[in-house]
Amino acid sequence: MFKQKKTKSAKRFGWLAIIISSLTCFIVGGGIVFLFMNHQLQEAEATNQSLGKISTVYSALYNNYYKKVSRTKLVNGALTGMVNSLGDPFSEYMSKSETESLSNTISSSFTGIGAEVQKSGSHIEIISPIKGTPAEKAGLKARDIIEKINNKSINGYSLNKAVSLIRGKKGTNVTLTIKRGSETFTKTIKRDTIPVKTVNGKIVKGHPTVGYVQVSTFSENTAKEFKAELKNLQKKGAKSFIIDMRDNPGGLMDQALKMSSIFVKNNKVLLRVQQRTGAQQVYRAGKKFDGGYKIKGKTVVLINSGSASAAEIFSAALHQSAGDQLIGTKSYGKGTVQNTMPFNDQTELKMTIAKWLTPNGDWINHKGLQPTIKADYPSYAYQTAIDTKKTYQQGQVSGQIKKLQILLNALNYNSGQANGYFSDQTVAAVKKFQQANGLNATGQADAQTVNKLEEKIAAQISQHDDAYQTAIKALN
Repeated sequence: MFKQKKTKSAKRFGWLAIIISSLTCFIVGGGIVFLFMNHQLQEAEATNQSLGKISTVYSALYNNYYKKVSRTKLVNGALTGMVNSLGDPFSEYMSKSETESLSNTISSSFTGIGAEVQKSGSHIEIISPIKGTPAEKAGLKARDIIEKINNKSINGYSLNKAVSLIRGKKGTNVTLTIKRGSETFTKTIKRDTIPVKTVNGKIVKGHPTVGYVQVSTFSENTAKEFKAELKNLQKKGAKSFIIDMRDNPGGLMDQALKMSSIFVKNNKVLLRVQQRTGAQQVYRAGKKFDGGYKIKGKTVVLINSGSASAAEIFSAALHQSAGDQLIGTKSYGKGTVQNTMPFNDQTELKMTIAKWLTPNGDWINHKGLQPTIKADYPSYAYQTAIDTKKTYQQGQVSGQIKKLQILLNALNYNSGQANGYFSDQTVAAVKKFQQANGLNATGQADAQTVNKLEEKIAAQISQHDDAYQTAIKALN
């Protein structure tokens, strides 16, 4: 009987424990739900209060401002202001025309000067001039600050407003006032059609098994063009490759993944994308990206300060996951990912949504990628452009004349010591240059002479490309 009673008592206690436990779980669970809902309600209330304040300011301005104001202007101003408060040059609210401009840049040709730009504080800064475009031919460089467009200050302008002023009809001119370091100069640039083709290649002269591929930007068809060019060069005998990512401002991330996977063994990391929570999405090489097409020959990548964004994703993947060398100078350092949110009125919000990390987990933002072999253009390649608003002549002394002398000497027109004094020897050198290039031999350096001089220097720089020559040696 005792054992039996003990058993009944134990059963009663067991059921009671289950009931109490269930109630406890319900209470604890209910508490968690309550806390979560309470947090959500608090967030909603805070949001409503903020929106209420915005609505009040909007109504006050629209109804009581001393003169009539556009609803669209107020709404766009509020949206732009919110995005600008982030202090992120890569996040922006874009109008309909600005959205179309971005779409054209990614998917089709457009007319302009061919320079990728960004907002940097209150300034508009050049990320990189695209190879072969008017901007590159005019000598614009990464990190140049555009202070004026057509002699009008653009301080405080939105990025897209500045871009819309720079772009225009093919054959028309735009005058930019550029600040580079402590110097300021003016360049008048003729707008042209910026080419859709983003990939060019060739067999390196004197090296029949070395293919050279230059990528100017990452647009919708870049990976397709890239693969086609690689196959074309292989048919011509290429077994190793130089991939030139210099002055490539980046573009679409998916194109960089498709292209880098070609050189990286399957399942090796190409890229890590880190969300605000810290969670990472890891992208690995494989058929999903490269379609089963692989390059197994030795490859090197050329980079410089104009290599940004997707160009850095590609370069980092080949360096860290395929062991390929980076040759050149430190890259730009853009380590964030943007996405666009379209609206029914054809405007868009472009917003930074994540960080991207290299295969090794490095965040290169503002740091850039360091080359394994440093090599660069000759020093005169970094000579700042000469201001073409003035004509320089005998007897004058200035820093602009010193730059003129440096370039003349680099082209073997002996202008004497580069000291900024326009001497008899400088006059003779200018005349000799003008005669050799079909210009009126006045001995004075006018805008036409300066532009031709800089054009000749650009051509010579490409023939004295130490990074390119270093890459050939590395492959051989």
